[in-house]
Amino acid sequence: MNKKVFFKEFNLVNELIKRDLKKKYRGSILGVLWTVLNPLLMMVVLTIVFSNIFRFDIVNFPLYLITGQVIFTFFSEATNMAMISIIGNASLIKKIYIRKSLFPLSSVTFSLVNSLFSIIAILLIVLVTKSKISFSFFLIPVILGYVYIFAYGIGLILATLVVYFRDIIHLYGVFLMITMYLTPIFYPENIIPDQYKMLVLINPMIYFVRYFRKIIYDGTFPDMNLNLICLSISIGTVIIGNFVFKKFENIFVLKI
Repeated sequence: MNKKVFFKEFNLVNELIKRDLKKKYRGSILGVLWTVLNPLLMMVVLTIVFSNIFRFDIVNFPLYLITGQVIFTFFSEATNMAMISIIGNASLIKKIYIRKSLFPLSSVTFSLVNSLFSIIAILLIVLVTKSKISFSFFLIPVILGYVYIFAYGIGLILATLVVYFRDIIHLYGVFLMITMYLTPIFYPENIIPDQYKMLVLINPMIYFVRYFRKIIYDGTFPDMNLNLICLSISIGTVIIGNFVFKKFENIFVLKI
């Protein structure tokens, strides 16, 4: 790819992200501030429910909860947006030649930008609960990078499937709900019954949440094994996603 094409595509992705930002916060008084407030408000509600009613024995439950919540929300938003990125830009794709993978990429990048604002909410909870601030916090970009690559790979697969099967949009919502309950976001891992542990461990999101909690909640550096697991899941998924997308993208115009 020459420089001219690279900068053309880079500018296109920027414009798509700006368009999505304007669309999401159009007419909103608080604008992007909602990206900080949303995880905080959800954290307050879920903390009341799970720490008082269900009484999970988790030290600093608000921080435990919001670290899992932010990572899962990033993945959920990124994949949902990437899933409809091709059919949602059908008119543009039909008019001019554009590398179609840029649309899922811009959607996932938009969600990454949103997640950066959510990090502010986490830092506020760290300060309010007087939690330990560790050098491990510098690894926040690493885990966001892992989830970004993973979400992009899943997004490529979903964007391809939706072109042919629109029902995937509805089915994916159910899948996300199941995945959320299989991910220890608001409950501790140690309460999972032995017969269900394997079902939980094959869920990739548990490793990303575990990584994020290690650097924020525990204030420690994740070991090499966890890094390799997260990296392998991310790279493996994006390779598969790219293969599936490339195989069918040339006939997208006929289907959208």
